[in-house]
Amino acid sequence: MDLKPYLFLFKSSLVGALGGLLFGFDTAVIAGTTQALTAQYQLTAEALGLTVSTALWGTVVSSMFSGIPGDKLGARDTLRIAALMYIISALGCALAWDLPSLLVFRFIGGLGIGCSSVLGPVYIAEIAPANWRGRLVGLFQINVVLGILLAYFSNFVIGTFELGSAEWRWKLGVSGIPAFLFFLMLFSIPRSPRWLVARGRIDEAREVLKSTGVEDYEEELEEITHNIKEEHSQKKEVLFCRKYRLPIFLAIAIGMFNQLSGINAILYYLNDIFSLAGFDKLSSNQQAVAIGSTNLAFCLLAMSMIDKIGRRKLLLIGSVGCGICMAGVALIFFTREALGLLLWFLVAYIGFFSFSQGAVIWVYISEIFPTPVRAKGQSLGSFTHWIMNALISFIYPIIAKSCGAFPFAFFSLMMFVQLFVVWKFFPETKGITLEEMETRLKLNES
Repeated sequence: MDLKPYLFLFKSSLVGALGGLLFGFDTAVIAGTTQALTAQYQLTAEALGLTVSTALWGTVVSSMFSGIPGDKLGARDTLRIAALMYIISALGCALAWDLPSLLVFRFIGGLGIGCSSVLGPVYIAEIAPANWRGRLVGLFQINVVLGILLAYFSNFVIGTFELGSAEWRWKLGVSGIPAFLFFLMLFSIPRSPRWLVARGRIDEAREVLKSTGVEDYEEELEEITHNIKEEHSQKKEVLFCRKYRLPIFLAIAIGMFNQLSGINAILYYLNDIFSLAGFDKLSSNQQAVAIGSTNLAFCLLAMSMIDKIGRRKLLLIGSVGCGICMAGVALIFFTREALGLLLWFLVAYIGFFSFSQGAVIWVYISEIFPTPVRAKGQSLGSFTHWIMNALISFIYPIIAKSCGAFPFAFFSLMMFVQLFVVWKFFPETKGITLEEMETRLKLNES
């Protein structure tokens, strides 16, 4: 058995997934710099919220429009542009001469994040054979979570060097190293066969399919050609119409509740949360690593069980677990007692989130829309997710300044609202074909 094609396929998929690692790293690394930035630039709570959320507003913009260069240049070449944005952002943040320049470079990093979050999975899905696609696309989500862990670990290691006022610059700038490696590695992988077929470069597409170990590459080539023609004929299908009202509601709801759980407020302000509870900087960095490790472990566990337990059941379990954990955190901040339990509540919360919503959201959105509007539906869910992420990341420090417990009480309440909404409205999609899902959601009604 010749392993060379499979190794080439895995390498190409892994390189595409590295955009997810940078995505996770760049969004989470800010947690280790918020206190230093507040001191350096005398940030108010509002200014801190803007500093943290600026990258996310860049992500919102990029996730909306990255499909345009993705279609024209291909996912691989557009990811090279994203890699350059990561490099520019890292160097710019490290050398920022004032707050406005820092915000500009954070925004550029957000453009890279949005681009890689859309086109990384697209590249992998387009280059992977059908029987490997699910597992290889899963590499992207694993890399996002791994990137978050590496960001926390990097903050901890850099924090031990006692770099003084330059410490935050090193923390934000170090991501330029993996970004540069990502940029170089993108020159070692092929264009996707789907993009090549869409551009009429059939012979090149055939060679890529052969090099990635596709046995019936001629049959695969015909299927790709057929799918592209079908998509062209369905481009005029409108998403916002009566028959799609339920999947639209489901996509918006899961995107909103994913952020109303408080996940990214916690990931981005983790060190501030521990500081409010009385932990010093080094201890906060150590505990952030523990939370990042839990995030990765439960993400892997969820991906191994999502097709056994089911999406709806995972969401119900996560709603209860996250709601109870956030209530516990709120109680600690209200009473200022049992501070030693804070880490355990947050670790349990991260475990429940990664095991449920963290693993389910993108799978579920991809399953509830029929083929003619699937891409538009996924864009709607993604847009809702990123808008809510940016808003909550901006608002959190403002609310926490007046009452440290209130945000967590709100997140807890939202999880119990989600419990009702999922129980009442969300259908199970496990083991159901996309055609059967259309019937269950009554999408054929006019």
